[in-house]
Amino acid sequence: MLTSNSMTLLWLTYLGLSLVVLLTGYLGLAFVPRVLRLPITWAVAGVLWIPTRFRLPLLEEGEFYTGMAPAVVVASVAFLESNADALLSSGLLVGAGAGLGVALGLLQWWARRRSDEAPAESASRPRRDGSGTASAGQGRREPMIG
Repeated sequence: MLTSNSMTLLWLTYLGLSLVVLLTGYLGLAFVPRVLRLPITWAVAGVLWIPTRFRLPLLEEGEFYTGMAPAVVVASVAFLESNADALLSSGLLVGAGAGLGVALGLLQWWARRRSDEAPAESASRPRRDGSGTASAGQGRREPMIG
């Protein structure tokens, strides 16, 4: 059952909320050109979605709880606790996630730009019969009634 395992429900809730944050962030950056908007959004996604292991001491001496959490949450808790070791490892993962997100955003922008340019290039190529460009002599045709 989905609700019987609280960790599964916690991760699904985190995933849903992070998707809401990403969507509203992307739509909120509508005034920014796409070349910046996609890498920023993917960088935030990388920061939000990179998981890492954490370890918390329990009340009994020498016992620890080990689990998985988003690296940005582990880094935030480590910063508040002044835990330099945990902050270094999770902070590096947060930085790597942001860098990977920027790379994915630039790759997505580049691929979209290439697919937008491809039809324009094919329209300006000469026809096989040598009669100029493919669009020569073919203007916009208006519909005729009657």
